[in-house]
Amino acid sequence: MSAYVVVEIEILDSEIYETVKHLTPAIVAQYGGKYLARGGETEVLEGSWSPQRLVILEFESAEQARAWWNSAEFAPVLQLRRQSARTNMVLTVGNPTA
Repeated sequence: MSAYVVVEIEILDSEIYETVKHLTPAIVAQYGGKYLARGGETEVLEGSWSPQRLVILEFESAEQARAWWNSAEFAPVLQLRRQSARTNMVLTVGNPTA
């Protein structure tokens, strides 16, 4: 079953974050992931959540998403991201019958 990673990002250091943006897609693809949304315009439809940057990734399964997140390849990029941005991130499994 497909799994989705939703990331809210507040960029603190745009120079370092550009490196993160450049390095991440190949690693996501290596683990079978793909971008559904990446930093496009957002519009608040309800509530007060107004992310500066929003990214949505799709993986074949939650296991694949976790493999990407915990991978040796992503670890140095994750450190750069933590230096350059504040994030909130969730993993959710698609369940169209719920």
